[in-house]
Amino acid sequence: MAKRPPATQSVYRRQLAPRLKALREAIPGLTLAAVAEAVEITQGSLSRIETGQRGTTPVLVKALLDHYGVTDPEVREELLDLVRADNAQRNSWWRRYSALMAPTQYSGYVALESSATSLHSYEAQIIPGLLQTEAYARAIIGAMRVDLDAASIEDLVEVRMRRQDVLKSDEPPKLWAVIDEAALRRLHGTPKLLEGQLRHLREMSLRPNIVVQILPFGIGLHPAGYGSFMRMGFPDPTPAVVWVENLTKSACLETPEDVERYDEVFDHLRARALGPPETRTRITEMIKEFRPSDREA
Repeated sequence: MAKRPPATQSVYRRQLAPRLKALREAIPGLTLAAVAEAVEITQGSLSRIETGQRGTTPVLVKALLDHYGVTDPEVREELLDLVRADNAQRNSWWRRYSALMAPTQYSGYVALESSATSLHSYEAQIIPGLLQTEAYARAIIGAMRVDLDAASIEDLVEVRMRRQDVLKSDEPPKLWAVIDEAALRRLHGTPKLLEGQLRHLREMSLRPNIVVQILPFGIGLHPAGYGSFMRMGFPDPTPAVVWVENLTKSACLETPEDVERYDEVFDHLRARALGPPETRTRITEMIKEFRPSDREA
């Protein structure tokens, strides 16, 4: 049986894990084995907590802080808040869909996306999920997930629509989407569906926290020929990550070198793409192209 990939860490766990490890290592000679014995858990469990592969509880973290001699109430409460936030996120609305999302770690993606302060998206073939209409999402998911029945497809459509709530929050993330022109023309044979999606995309591009740029066919080859990606930024001190996926699995890239490389590619893309005003003009032209009788656009 193939080994299951580790669960994607939440933004809160990625902050908590290294801090707990640093507190232990700040005490000379204090080993994992000694701490594990003192707080009555296995060494393996403590190791996974320190690497962020496993969540923990406020009770256990209090025991660890007591063992490390951490008495500062602000430090203790800050770390306990991270534990509570991680636990709350693991019990979020998308948990009921976990069986559907497990094969590609999609639930891990949603958890990260919901905590991000900035989202840099490049899409080569489809409109980004956060900018899709329900009808478009249903068509895309139905076409891509031929392994699912109708009910499961509807569940994933609901997940995609609920994901978009993050853009309506009190402090929404800054979404910068570069979309290949091919994605906008992919539904050429379904004008009503495409028209609705194009109108929605144009409307969303007017929001202050959203930038949309079209990467036109005319620029030719470009550095993102390897495919789509999402770069997610988080509040300090949590480092950014890049999420990439294919048909059967996903990868969360966390090293500074990987993130910097994708940042460089994204900078190339947005420099070569149409600017936001030109993008809205192009979308309007496409609406007229697919619906020549449309005078409202």
